[in-house]
Amino acid sequence: MTAMTSTLTKELTVNRSDWATPPADADGWIARAHEVAAILATDAVERDRAGATPTAEVALLKEAGLVTLLGPTEHGGGGQNWITAYAVIRAVAAGDGSIGQLLGYHLLWFWAARLVGTREQIAAVEAAATQDRWFFGGAVNPRDSDVVVTDNGDTISYSGRKSFSTGSNVSDVTVLEGVLSTTGEHVFAIVPSNSEGFTFHDDWDNIGQRLTESGSVTIDNVTTDWASAAGFVDKAFAPRVYNSLNVPIIQLVFVNFYLGIARGALETAVDYTRSSTRPWLHGGFDRAVDEPYVIDTYGDLLTKLWAAEALADAVAVEQQAIHDNAWDVTAEERGNHEVRVAAAKAQATDVALEITTRIFEVTGARSTASKVGLDLFFRNVRTHSLHDPVAYKRREVGRNLLIGELPEPTWYS
Repeated sequence: MTAMTSTLTKELTVNRSDWATPPADADGWIARAHEVAAILATDAVERDRAGATPTAEVALLKEAGLVTLLGPTEHGGGGQNWITAYAVIRAVAAGDGSIGQLLGYHLLWFWAARLVGTREQIAAVEAAATQDRWFFGGAVNPRDSDVVVTDNGDTISYSGRKSFSTGSNVSDVTVLEGVLSTTGEHVFAIVPSNSEGFTFHDDWDNIGQRLTESGSVTIDNVTTDWASAAGFVDKAFAPRVYNSLNVPIIQLVFVNFYLGIARGALETAVDYTRSSTRPWLHGGFDRAVDEPYVIDTYGDLLTKLWAAEALADAVAVEQQAIHDNAWDVTAEERGNHEVRVAAAKAQATDVALEITTRIFEVTGARSTASKVGLDLFFRNVRTHSLHDPVAYKRREVGRNLLIGELPEPTWYS
């Protein structure tokens, strides 16, 4: 991280003895996530402008214990489920959308062993990841050509390039995925991010989510043991439906950090309207908070946010039932759930974009000053919401309603 005297950097020098013990329940973890968000929010605009590698921010997530939220309690983890995880992601994203995304992606990749690993691999990975507080990155962008996996006998090697690799430059381990050159089978593995053959390129230069370290990566003969190949036993893979749940999980991660960003935008705008927005000189009101159109706009935006949050929460509960039945979930259960995830994604995208745009209508022209930073919320949502077309999410919902079609598992559905 480049030299900077930000509030965050100062906060990290404080001995946070209240974080030494993990919270006892979900409410405690969510409260801690709000504490982290409050720290991040104090200089989010400054850090976005600096564009420095978020080393201190990841250290903050580790210090707060959020990186081990899903880890087994016997190894010092939070022992929480995805219902809590989504609420935590949403809370952190309200303070800084980039860090909310980093946390969300990390939690997905932390869970990757459960998605495709054997029971023995799951236990081993989660023990090590929790005890050592690994931070996960991933080099699995499906829009690029497949990484080639070579069977070397006792080891496998990955070679290729991915144009996006969120978090890997600040990660301890990276999830790799590629296609075995001999069989065409997909092979996932978790490897140290400092492994020989990785080159993380500092080329993420987008208008939003600027601190997610989402630049490209070159993978040149990165080698690991066959034992690291998730779900493989004696070089054979036993597929199950749960393998494909990575997409519904990551889409709900998106939903929740979009809604977190929207919540942060709305709360920041409210504070600005109360303290700084001037009433319209021809409106007849002494305070902006008394302007009827201001009241109506805020009421409309909060109502829509509450509705989107309620749907997201309901779908998270539905997904948890699938996690609880991971070894026996059916294709129909998975498909019906993906339709609901698609609906939540479409609504969250629309609501977050509307909130982060319309807040300017009720904060006034002076709120567009760079130092205010309201544009950060819009830039963050607009950038990531282009990850995959929201029209195809509505298509999944519409085709299910009209003809009962269930989405085929893909990298995006």
